[in-house]
Amino acid sequence: MKRIISELFVYAAGNENNKSIIFVHGFPYDHTMWKTQIEEFSKNYYCIAYDIRGLGQSPAGNGQFTMESFIDDLETIINELKLDKPILCGLSMGGYISLRALERMPEKFSAAILCDTKAEADNNEGKLKRAVGIKRINDEGLAPFAKDFIKNCFGDYFKQNKKEELEDIIEASSKFDPVGVKGSLLAMLGRTDTTANLEKINIPTLLICGEEDKLTPPAVMKEMQKKINNAEYVEINKAGHMTPIENPEEVNQAIKNFVNIIG
Repeated sequence: MKRIISELFVYAAGNENNKSIIFVHGFPYDHTMWKTQIEEFSKNYYCIAYDIRGLGQSPAGNGQFTMESFIDDLETIINELKLDKPILCGLSMGGYISLRALERMPEKFSAAILCDTKAEADNNEGKLKRAVGIKRINDEGLAPFAKDFIKNCFGDYFKQNKKEELEDIIEASSKFDPVGVKGSLLAMLGRTDTTANLEKINIPTLLICGEEDKLTPPAVMKEMQKKINNAEYVEINKAGHMTPIENPEEVNQAIKNFVNIIG
């Protein structure tokens, strides 16, 4: 089922009377990156995925986004759909949104799945890279930036064996509104550091990381695991930063094991 909530494109699958999982995608992608997970978990869960404002089919408006405005959007969707303590699942930028949401409104969620992400805010080098990305989009258009950025997200196995699928992903993201993509870069550049809140997370938490992830390497996510009480960590084989796409079978199994334990 597709619907529009506060201008955002929202996709729902499964029985709405079942326990809900809300999936928050990464940058610069859309809700379809969770396709395999939704196909699997909508059998027993009510699965919600949406296009973050400015990406996919959600409008960019003026592109003046902050991480807080992204949290506002997430909260609006949860309230509008009357989701009762959903499991929150976010990857990369979706993980930044999830981590801040867990800090700002922890009572909203029953469990968290954090994929290929980190709690630290950008350091000066990271902020400058975001600024360079915005300038490049202004100077060259979105396509060259999207191609280089997305290729860096994937591990060697996927790039060598799934070339057509990778090209399709790049092509899809290259068609997004450049204003929205730059707005996401601004939001990530200005996001707060959520590291101090990790020890306050008291709901079941699963951390997933690709063994070849260059953007948020296993060492980074293992350190995050240590700071969250009783958090579980699963490393995904033959995968870089985009684990749900690169190795959906292992990711689905990790999530399945996790949700079966927490009930």
